[in-house]
Amino acid sequence: MKLGFNQATTLENSNLATDLDICEQQGYDYIEIRTMDKLPEYLEQHSLEDLSNYFKENHIKPLALNALVYFNNRSKDDYNQLLNEFKQMLEYADKLQVPYIVVVPLVTKDKILKKDIKASSVEVLNELAGLAEPYGIKLALEFVGHPECTINTFEQAYDIVQTVGNSNVGLVLDCFHFHAMNSSIEALKQADISSIFILHMDDTEDFPIGSLVDEDRVWPGHGVIDLKGILSVLKEKGYEGPVTVELFRPEYYEMKAEEVIIKAKETTLEAASKYFE
Repeated sequence: MKLGFNQATTLENSNLATDLDICEQQGYDYIEIRTMDKLPEYLEQHSLEDLSNYFKENHIKPLALNALVYFNNRSKDDYNQLLNEFKQMLEYADKLQVPYIVVVPLVTKDKILKKDIKASSVEVLNELAGLAEPYGIKLALEFVGHPECTINTFEQAYDIVQTVGNSNVGLVLDCFHFHAMNSSIEALKQADISSIFILHMDDTEDFPIGSLVDEDRVWPGHGVIDLKGILSVLKEKGYEGPVTVELFRPEYYEMKAEEVIIKAKETTLEAASKYFE
């Protein structure tokens, strides 16, 4: 099992340089780099060349740039800005040899018809995939399990990816988001496992479906998500991709970063190692 670390887990109590050093010491295989805050902060004191050299000289490698947010159903001006942001991310990913860029759907209080969400998402993902293909970079769509997200279940996200029909476009399966809007285990059983690029490990407190927010996440195995059900299906279908821990817990931000990264590894391995070698 290849173990990854998503920087949201130490969002408020660490930085990219520190996360890298601790994750390297703890034997993590991958890191998902936050491009909204942690990478820009790093580049204030370091160069992209510094970061590239770090990955060349150490075991840990970059898994994904996380994330291009609100990619679908945008105004023309907003979309042009999004394209410029994506092109910059491609340059970063190419330089750092990052295989995936995570893309996150629009979150809005506006009601948009599902057919319009799908049409926009398919069109944009096709265009982005075309831009990424020369770099050999893949797109990983992460549905968000909240009522205000335009793509908020596994079934909806999988349908969009299948309609795109490009092997360079797949999914992030985040266990929290899967649980949060009651995505279907049966749908997961029927899915093409090659469409799932990244697995995010996490857990949550027992709040009602539709009311959960990221801050409700807890250590993997310490909450109510049916991790056994999800991971059993993935094992049976032959999932061999990375397993990345991603938490947004405010209490964990009050801990030392090293303690969080160690505990995250321990709980993720305890929850997942019985399913993935």
